[in-house]
Amino acid sequence: MPRSDDDFGYTEEKAGQALAVLAEVLFLINLLLLPGIAFLILAGLWLHFRDNAPPLARQHLKQATLVSLWGGLLIVSFAGGILYAGGLDWQWTWVALILYFTCIHSTLVLCGMYALIKAMNGQVWRFPLIGPRLEPRK
Repeated sequence: MPRSDDDFGYTEEKAGQALAVLAEVLFLINLLLLPGIAFLILAGLWLHFRDNAPPLARQHLKQATLVSLWGGLLIVSFAGGILYAGGLDWQWTWVALILYFTCIHSTLVLCGMYALIKAMNGQVWRFPLIGPRLEPRK
């Protein structure tokens, strides 16, 4: 089967599956490898495809983008709060900060891996608590 220009290197079984996989891969790259750069690419894909992507791709793009924003907000705001409350000189500030960052970051990575598995299987999935609502099936 010839490769089309918009399959992103992934053979689709369902409409939008390749874009859904790309969205979740970019979410994980943002967390693990290239923070900021991967998010800009992800946000650009969301802005470009949010109105005309198939429902599967639209849900994964929306989720990966919004959860990236929520995750960044959680990490920055709570880390700032911990630093403000404990100060830079108190050793327990750093213990709390490292534990908090590790727990939140690890949870986002594990959920992102699960979302990638769901995207690769052509299924929708919602992050617990911070994921956007799933669109009703038509």
